[in-house]
Parts: sequence; structure tokens; C-alpha cells
Amino acid sequence: MNDPLGLIGGSGGVRPTPTPRSATPADAAGGSFKDLLMENLKEANQLQSDASEAVQDLQSGKRDDVETVLAATAKADLAFRMLLQVRNKVMDTYNELKDVRV
Repeated sequence: MNDPLGLIGGSGGVRPTPTPRSATPADAAGGSFKDLLMENLKEANQLQSDASEAVQDLQSGKRDDVETVLAATAKADLAFRMLLQVRNKVMDTYNELKDVRV
């Protein structure tokens, strides 16, 4: 059997990979959950403002491509629904942790 990552030792066991002491789980994942969430919030906010601007431009007659406006609105709606579901899952997890007896 091939071992492309080199994690399996010659004795048949799995060798633990050494981790530097300065590395935190957030660094290994590429950033903290907070940073990722804030980035996605900013992106969803930008999509929402772009969609609102597109609707205003359509209403004022500055643009006539309804398909693009509908696509921008749908994209903003999908981003908002995704963030809402993430929020709901975080709140569910928080409530479960709150109920744990120590």
C-alpha cells in the first residue's frame, strides 16, 4: 500500500506528526472563526448593497437589464440565508453548552 503523506511508520503504527508549539489551531486552519465570520458578514453586506443599488438603478431607469438585477438580488438573498443558518447553528450550540452541567 502506498503512503503518500508518510504518516504510517514501518512498524505498522501511525506516527504522530510533530506540531510546533507556536502554532495554534486557528493558525493551522488559516484564521480564527471570528475572522472568517466577519469576512463573510462583510461580503454578504456588500452583496446586499450591490443588489439594492441595482434595484434603485432599475427603478430610476439607469439600467434595463432585469436579469442581472434579479441575479444580484438572488445572490444577496442566498448569502443572507446562509449566514442566518450559521447564526442559528451557533445559537443552538451555545444553548446546548449552556445546559451542560459541570
